[in-house]
Amino acid sequence: MKRIITITLALIIALALALACFGCKKGSTDAEQAGKSIHVGILQLTSHAALDAASEGFIKALADNGFVDGQNGFSIDFQNAQNDQSNLSTISDRFVSANCDLVLCVGTPAVQAMAGKTTEIPILGTAVTDFESANLVDSNELPGGNVSGTTDMNPIKEQIELLTQLAPDAKTIGCIYNGGEDNSILQANIAKSEIESLGLEYIEVTVTSTNDVQQAMQNLVGRCDAIYIPTDNTVASAMPIVSDVANGAKIPVICGESNMVAAGGLATLGINYYNLGYQTGKMAVRILVDGADISTMPIESLENMDYAINAEVVDLLGITIPEALQQFVG
Repeated sequence: MKRIITITLALIIALALALACFGCKKGSTDAEQAGKSIHVGILQLTSHAALDAASEGFIKALADNGFVDGQNGFSIDFQNAQNDQSNLSTISDRFVSANCDLVLCVGTPAVQAMAGKTTEIPILGTAVTDFESANLVDSNELPGGNVSGTTDMNPIKEQIELLTQLAPDAKTIGCIYNGGEDNSILQANIAKSEIESLGLEYIEVTVTSTNDVQQAMQNLVGRCDAIYIPTDNTVASAMPIVSDVANGAKIPVICGESNMVAAGGLATLGINYYNLGYQTGKMAVRILVDGADISTMPIESLENMDYAINAEVVDLLGITIPEALQQFVG
């Protein structure tokens, strides 16, 4: 009799679990279907409009797929390193200790810091210009490790062409960037090649922190007719300083991305960082829900770039905008 009761109870429990599981999958979110609590870390290098937008896009993509912070066993731990290397290391250690299911790193130094701490936790990077040259992957086509993500490589050739359209009389082009950022160095070298291929002179100044930007800009504007700025986190954080000096000297500035234009640059053809972050979020969903192998996920890039032209700076500098670009002035 006891044996019959035991078997009957076991069958009842098994049936109840099967029905509960069926009910969960039938009307559940993707977070619930993942079948366990999920903890995602976000390590953002610093706070400026582009990186903030990338994080926001990532979080929205997760939410659109049922991964809402604080619901159904899903949580996000967002941390801003304030552009400090020791903070990057400490936060990375924290995410490893917490055994995060996935970490988003926003900005190349953030990805490098986290990748140096673990080979097990999937790491998605965004706002990274070239994962391969930053030694984060075996190749952009086949990463081969626990790191993948989305690149913010600029259409630098087209940006330099835009500069020559808006400042046709410019003979010397300046460039300012953080000489310690691998991706900024890569972009500056490409810009130098494109500028010199047009028969124009290229000069550059480098900085190590936002504290250096004002003096570097003052040094630069006295020697050039226009300025090109790549998607450099340090300079992006100091765009109010950049724009004050450049616009005061009536020097047009072509930027690597649209948030820098909104902060006082003249124009860009560049990345929409919210869309880039959203695309990275969709990669995260494939890992969390479908069990995608991050080592085989190629680095992704945006297909469509956005023009942005600052109307106030156009008026201030007296720039003539070609008719084909007038729709982007705002």
